[in-house]
Amino acid sequence: MANSLIDIFRIAELRKRILFTLSMLFVFRLGAVIPIPGINPSALEAYFLAQQTASSGVSLTSYLDFFAGGAFSRFSIFMLGIMPYISMSILMQLMLLLVPSLKKISEEEGGRKKIQQYTRYGTVLVCLVQSFVVTIYADSIPNAIAISRAFYIPVSMLTVTTGTMFLMWIGEQINQRGIGNGISLLIFSGIVARIPEALWTLIRSIQQGQLNPVFAIVTFGIFIGVIVLVIYEQRGQRKIPISYSKRVVGRRMYGAQSTYLPFKVNPSGVIPVIFASAVLTFPLQLLQGLSSGARWIQRLSALLRPDGFTYVIFYTLLIVFFAYFYTQVSMNPVEIAKNIRENGGSIPGVRTDNVESHLMKVMNRIILPGALFLSFIAIIPSIIQALFGFPPSLAYLMGGTSLLILVGVDLDLMSQIEAHLRMHHHGGLTKSGRVKGRNL
Repeated sequence: MANSLIDIFRIAELRKRILFTLSMLFVFRLGAVIPIPGINPSALEAYFLAQQTASSGVSLTSYLDFFAGGAFSRFSIFMLGIMPYISMSILMQLMLLLVPSLKKISEEEGGRKKIQQYTRYGTVLVCLVQSFVVTIYADSIPNAIAISRAFYIPVSMLTVTTGTMFLMWIGEQINQRGIGNGISLLIFSGIVARIPEALWTLIRSIQQGQLNPVFAIVTFGIFIGVIVLVIYEQRGQRKIPISYSKRVVGRRMYGAQSTYLPFKVNPSGVIPVIFASAVLTFPLQLLQGLSSGARWIQRLSALLRPDGFTYVIFYTLLIVFFAYFYTQVSMNPVEIAKNIRENGGSIPGVRTDNVESHLMKVMNRIILPGALFLSFIAIIPSIIQALFGFPPSLAYLMGGTSLLILVGVDLDLMSQIEAHLRMHHHGGLTKSGRVKGRNL
């Protein structure tokens, strides 16, 4: 492993990519602590501290901070994070399936760039709506706004929207000039940045006698076991055998050969978890901003608390839905079967005209347990917090959604680094085998 780390920095291209990625993540973390112009940071800190003391569960602010890396409670320029872009991307994927004209545009030359452009325009609209709700929320906090409200509203909306669009640009730059998936790394770095504070909260809870040290040790053991299970689940696959007959390519004849088609137990990786979180984050931000309004809004906000039963049900259903949805979008059985037939392949024991139905049946059988596993891992923080009285901030950072994202993004990053090492004739990151990423 030590030799691999040295090799990473010996390769000029890989070294530049890693340093560029780190510099972009540093800019992201720097912007997460810069408040919006006109905000009183001391008033915000006092308000959220009192709110945290009064509530024993997971507040909406803490949940939104989870994905924004602490930027939401600081009312920073990156307080919305990258979630508006993810929400708009989901909406655009659904529209491509439902609107034939959009699907036709995406299949034309340069169509993907047009769809990406439409997604950016939609992200601006989503940011404007969310930023306006944020101004209403800031107005409900005593002494939070240090300037006139008429001036604060347009400034905050412009600042927050620009911040999210800048994060989109950072993610694209990491994809092109850095290493790893830019959007996933932004979420990854936000989660990692919250861990030291959560660990300090755990230490203080043990010192003050609010938490039994034995429960803390047991919980950490559960977290380690969950990490192992997540890694095995991310790497698990079902191999479908494929036989190719003899064929002529040009002037050469290739003999019959057998291979297999690997179907991951969870083909979409952590995408369903990120998508489900993004879909729930949008209404939660609206409810948080309008919580001082009508009584029915307050009741709905209490009903959708992140540690509530209703939220867990919606979260689980969304994860299962997006597991199927994203797999169907990225792995179309009809296209796979078409490619197999065009190359003279067949699946032993399956008729040629039944290949699509056979692949669909296999996918449905392996996606459901994979999606249910993701759902179970994602709700572990709620179970841990309810059973052991664990600090909510640490329970949500060291388990469930955070573990799925951390492990999935880390495996993808390691696989890309290993690919660069092997391309330059160096050894991999591990002594045996290859690191299998998720291609996020």
